[in-house]
Amino acid sequence: MKKILMFILAIYYAGGLLAQRKPIEGRWDLTLTKDSKVLPSWLEVRNSGVNTLVGRFVYAFGSARPISEVKWEDGAFSFSIPPQWEPGNKPLVFEGTVTGDQLTGTMTYTDGKTSPFVGQRAPNLQRNAPPVWGDPIALIGTDLTGWKADGKNQWVVENGILKSSTSGANLLTEQKFTDFKLHVEFRYPKGSNSGVYLRGRYEVQISDGQGTDPEVDQFSAVYGFLQPNQAVAKAAGEWQSYDITLVGRRVTVVANGITVICDQGIPGITGGALDSREGEPGPILLQGDHGPIEYRNMIITPAK
Repeated sequence: MKKILMFILAIYYAGGLLAQRKPIEGRWDLTLTKDSKVLPSWLEVRNSGVNTLVGRFVYAFGSARPISEVKWEDGAFSFSIPPQWEPGNKPLVFEGTVTGDQLTGTMTYTDGKTSPFVGQRAPNLQRNAPPVWGDPIALIGTDLTGWKADGKNQWVVENGILKSSTSGANLLTEQKFTDFKLHVEFRYPKGSNSGVYLRGRYEVQISDGQGTDPEVDQFSAVYGFLQPNQAVAKAAGEWQSYDITLVGRRVTVVANGITVICDQGIPGITGGALDSREGEPGPILLQGDHGPIEYRNMIITPAK
């Protein structure tokens, strides 16, 4: 009888806490405007214990950053995070308000300048049925047909190999995709770095990492969010492969024939995302601003 009473009290107590859920809690797709540039960002806020809110934040670059405390009072919130790759040593400070499923506010950058942002609740992207796969599509042909650079182009196709011999613009497909299976082979010189952005928003990291421990921001990770279960990178200069399946938010990454991420949910956009419109289709984006990289045999099989 005592155990039953304790169980009932636990349910009642948990229900009381649930009723106190703050409107700021959850995941938010943000759009920040800084120096006339539109910068996609992302915010997650959750309850820690009874009275404290904590979270994670993704800026226009870098990895997901922990927020030690999100302050909330009368519909207004604020938090700060230390700089990651930003210049200076002052924190980034965020202040805003929540109205329904909309969020508005400002960010004070490390230089003291203030920029506005808006946000909306991130979609859950849950699928109600398994995908039915369509026909495979070869993304690399004899030239750059079907691709476009997001700046001055340095990419070329030679003998079936899509290559960037120096740091420069990112490259993205003109076609957009929702759910898909992607096979891609790649090769990089020692110390180089790239990434494959799924829907232009979620980076599967490519980095020179043979012999290193698995990390959340290194080879085969979903950058800043999902760490591979083992390190399987080959030596620089060797051809390697990813087989990636993305359905809604759920991703599986097979690196060099080994499943390193198995059907895991991607919380939100990663640094360097093309936009924060997670509910929309998006392109395959190849990172070209972190050193030389080569790709070949890139095949995508979209869901019908």
